[in-house]
Amino acid sequence: MRIALDVMGTDQCPTPDIAGAILAAKTYGYKIYMVGDQQKIEQELKQHTIAGLPLEVVPAADTILPTDKPSAVGKGKPQSSMHIGMNLVKDGEADAFVTMGNTGAAHAIATLFTLKRIEGVKRPALSGIFPVAGNYIVMLDLGANADSKPDWLLQFGLMGSIYASNALNLASPRIGLLSNGEEEGKGNQLIRDADQLYRQSTLNYVGNVEPKEVMHGKAEVIVADGFLGNIFVKTFESSVTLLVQTIREEIKADLPSMLGGLMLKPAFGRVRKRTDTFEVGGAPLLGVNGVVIIGHGRSNAVAVKNAIHQAAIAVEGRVIDTIRQGLREI
Repeated sequence: MRIALDVMGTDQCPTPDIAGAILAAKTYGYKIYMVGDQQKIEQELKQHTIAGLPLEVVPAADTILPTDKPSAVGKGKPQSSMHIGMNLVKDGEADAFVTMGNTGAAHAIATLFTLKRIEGVKRPALSGIFPVAGNYIVMLDLGANADSKPDWLLQFGLMGSIYASNALNLASPRIGLLSNGEEEGKGNQLIRDADQLYRQSTLNYVGNVEPKEVMHGKAEVIVADGFLGNIFVKTFESSVTLLVQTIREEIKADLPSMLGGLMLKPAFGRVRKRTDTFEVGGAPLLGVNGVVIIGHGRSNAVAVKNAIHQAAIAVEGRVIDTIRQGLREI
């Protein structure tokens, strides 16, 4: 398995990126192409013991910053680590690409300048993988398409279902449309029109799902337009952060609470592990001609390692070929 990793992606790059690459190489034996600033990479590698590991440095003259506009970097930074890494996949030299960098830039470069769309895909969708009700759910779109059309939402569900089945091993994943009510006929015109398309398809569609039903695992694939999906996931993540912060503050409030907190520390650790998106590492940009996994800029080495593994299981699950077949069927 050959993975191209953008080591200029995280907020603290290239330190967590390279540490994650080394972890993945040690744990899984994947060959990792570390794409980025050669001088910085070689300087960072001096801090590690890497003898015998399947690691290779691929120089990239340009670095895409978090503040760069997607519309500018496609043509403006053609020698970026994203361009070069995705071209390795396009040219068959790597099996997948992983980045913790600028999401909009990754979407634009993959869609318009390197891998391009799978034939028949209306719009690629940015997905997220979240631990819910003891399992994982796939949600898309999380922001790539603020304005969508009903047939796009149908394709999002197909692609998300294939990923859930082939990469996450979720048997016959159920698809739901994120809406303001579970009853048929709820939602805006987009949701109502998409609902009718789903009901005419052979996909495992369970109807509308409200946010509370998402959290209780009513469906494994949640479909929304990019505007609604982005707001939902940011609310979800900020709510988890607020809850954790509040618990920490209350535990430190007095001595009995601190003692109780010490006793509950192992349980808190298990809860953190079950809800931490770093355990997944990243999620796919679905609809482009190659496996592209995008993670958080704040990722640590473990998250980078897990994102690399996520890319590998997507390749092993033949996600891209299965999406092509699924598109022909619908």
